[in-house]
Amino acid sequence: MKIRSISLKLFIILSLTILIFGMVFAGCRAQATPAADEGFDLSSRDKEMEIAEESESMAGEGEVSEDNAVNNAIGDVPVTGDRKVIKTAYIELEIEAGEFDEILSRLTNLAEQNGGFISNSQSYSDSEGNMTSGNITIRIPSNKYTSALEKVKEMGTVKSTSGSGQDVTQEYTDLESRLRNYEVQEEVLLDLMAQSKKVTDTLEVQRELSIVQEQIEIIKGRMQYLDDLISFSTIDVYFHEPEPITATGWGFVESLKNGLRGAVKVLNWLAAAILFTSPLWILAGIILLIVWRVIKARNKRRARKEQK
Repeated sequence: MKIRSISLKLFIILSLTILIFGMVFAGCRAQATPAADEGFDLSSRDKEMEIAEESESMAGEGEVSEDNAVNNAIGDVPVTGDRKVIKTAYIELEIEAGEFDEILSRLTNLAEQNGGFISNSQSYSDSEGNMTSGNITIRIPSNKYTSALEKVKEMGTVKSTSGSGQDVTQEYTDLESRLRNYEVQEEVLLDLMAQSKKVTDTLEVQRELSIVQEQIEIIKGRMQYLDDLISFSTIDVYFHEPEPITATGWGFVESLKNGLRGAVKVLNWLAAAILFTSPLWILAGIILLIVWRVIKARNKRRARKEQK
């Protein structure tokens, strides 16, 4: 009976001890865990870790998208979507004499009627002041590039021609992928800025945000430049009238003209040389005059001495 009473007391003591330790452990755990309704109060280290995790996540998404683009590609050009090619051409035309103004007008109308425009134009005149040659750069929609090229060739005799097509599909795809990644980073940083309460945290996020936004603008500018070159092909045209045939031979009149031209050139050269060296001639004349007078005076004195 006594043993049974002692066992009951030990059981009660152990139960109370376990209960007390359980309550203390639960209280410590509650103090260590922040309440759910305390709001956004991250330390600088926690924010840096969060930004790093977001960046790694976005980088992973970018790598997945790039891997998918490579897996769905034939060579360097994705199967899905159109190939992005920059087309350029150069043509040299010989036109009929006196048709320069007409051809220039036809080239301008060709660009405007096809939804294009003239980006550059230069004209050159001959020795008589008549416009006989020029350069013109036509920007034409890419879907009308071939037909416009054929119409240009019909305007005269083709002396030389060249063309090229630069495939920028891969570069454009890379730009799109980078743009998406930077836009995701921009959204994350904007959310962090809206939630941050400390001035130092706000300034740090603002600095990172400005760098990301600058990269976004650079990528958009490059994509816009490529879009313009892709949408409008370039055709450079150099057109000129036939060069005049110069008379050759040993005709008497032509030889006389050449001789007179040579004589006039020689006389002009001599006149210019005399005018250029005239101060030296004047100085030399003054010196000679002084020497002559000195010699003359010496001769007079010698003659007087001999007479005496």
